[in-house]
Parts: sequence; structure tokens; C-alpha cells
Amino acid sequence: MAARDSDQEVAQHRRAEETRYRAMARVGTALPEDGLADLATTNVAARAAGSALGAALGDLRPGDRDVLLLWAWGDLSYEEIATTLDIKKGTVRSRLHRARKLVRAALPGGLWDEEEDAR
Repeated sequence: MAARDSDQEVAQHRRAEETRYRAMARVGTALPEDGLADLATTNVAARAAGSALGAALGDLRPGDRDVLLLWAWGDLSYEEIATTLDIKKGTVRSRLHRARKLVRAALPGGLWDEEEDAR
């Protein structure tokens, strides 16, 4: 019974997350500011790409979005993501590749940091 409640909670969280990303796409809301001076350039770029990024994230499959966010914002390694999501490392690689490709295509030119892909 507890596992079912947990599954329902995760599904509800994913639906809410997708709704937030789609709302960002509609209104062009920027990503939340971190408030750190050294992130000013990143924040400006995020504001410029806010609606495109929100739409791209909202369009991703939940598993792909989870992997991308853990990699990009959580700064987790492939192994850490695999452990966290209880999936194989190869699955992490394929989901991340697919998510990067879709997000890169949705963003205005030059806003995707190609060097980040290499880490």
C-alpha cells in the first residue's frame, strides 16, 4: 500500500512539474534567480530563453527530464543519476542524449553550452 501511495505522489509531482514548465513557456517567465553575482550572465541568457526552455522541458518525457535536471542542475554523474533513479548507466546515457538533443533544438541559437555536453 505504501509503494502505491509513493507512486501516486511521484506521478502527481511530475504532473505539477510539467504544468509549471508549460506555464513558463506561455508567459515567458525566467528561471528563478540564484542571486549570485557570478551567475548574472547565465541569468540573462536564461531570461532570453525562458519560454523556449520551459516549453522544451515541458515536452520532455518525465524520465528524460529527470535525468537532464539531475545532470544539469544537480551536477550528478551518470553513476549517481543511475543510482538515484534506480536505472542502468546506459539508460542514463540514452535519456540524457535524447533530452539534450530536444532542448538544444528548442533553444535560440548559441544558448546551449556545447562544452557542458563534454563533462
